[in-house]
Amino acid sequence: MKLELRNIDKSFGEKKVLKNVTLSAEGGKAFGLLGRNGAGKTTTIRILMNVFPADKGEVLLDEKPINYDKVLFGYLPEERGLYPKKKIIDQLVYFAELKGMSHSKAVSAVDYWLDRLGMTEYRNKRLDTLSKGNQQKIQLITAVAHDPQIVILDEPFSGLDPVNAMLLKDVVKEIISKGKIVFFSSHQMNYIEEFCDSIAIINGGQVVLSGDLREIKRNYPRNRLVVRSLQNEKIASEYEGSVERGENGDIIIVLNTPEEKKSVMSKLTETYDIDEIKVYEPSLNDIFVEYAGDQI
Repeated sequence: MKLELRNIDKSFGEKKVLKNVTLSAEGGKAFGLLGRNGAGKTTTIRILMNVFPADKGEVLLDEKPINYDKVLFGYLPEERGLYPKKKIIDQLVYFAELKGMSHSKAVSAVDYWLDRLGMTEYRNKRLDTLSKGNQQKIQLITAVAHDPQIVILDEPFSGLDPVNAMLLKDVVKEIISKGKIVFFSSHQMNYIEEFCDSIAIINGGQVVLSGDLREIKRNYPRNRLVVRSLQNEKIASEYEGSVERGENGDIIIVLNTPEEKKSVMSKLTETYDIDEIKVYEPSLNDIFVEYAGDQI
């Protein structure tokens, strides 16, 4: 499957919220949609899900206009949207039935996911008796129980402790492995970097960067070396004026040209006790700050 948004425009009154937004995502891979608050991410997602139409442009699935009567979406919103006073099993089955499942299949699917997420003991509890993290897991079940082809996860790791975050990671990997299209929208760059093959950054309603994340990183100038050594201070002194401080006590040596890499690496390993030396690649956080740091 290949999902595309092509040349999407959207205005609300005099305010143009999206301007010629084009992006694509493929089945069996995760796609990261990034942007600061107010950049246009939510509007993009709502157009994708047919909550409201675009003023211009089209949504395509495998090169054809998407048929919303036949394609199932799963959506995990950033803000929880379940009923706090209702029993968990009742509302999960209700939402699955709204997506076209028979009652018996809905119960079976919900019980599978309750067990998968370690939530079976809460089956007949009210939602408001659960912790925030467990409520997030219940919300996730509404997004996946009906076996959708396209899954949209908006800040999915919000409120989760490390154990539950690891469990959710496994679930996301399982969904991706089944060939689903998975959309991530998150400000937690480490999760986007871990899961997503491709990204798009929206700034001021426009896509300012998109493509394969590895290729984006490879296209940055490769003229920096990250060095880790117990002799970092001596190395920094030798390369004074060309050194930046990295994380965890590492130093970053800025070369005049990328072609110097081999000779400088050889010199460092021959002269000093080097624990690690590698070409510096920007993190997704670095890239995001560069492209979305100044709101258009």
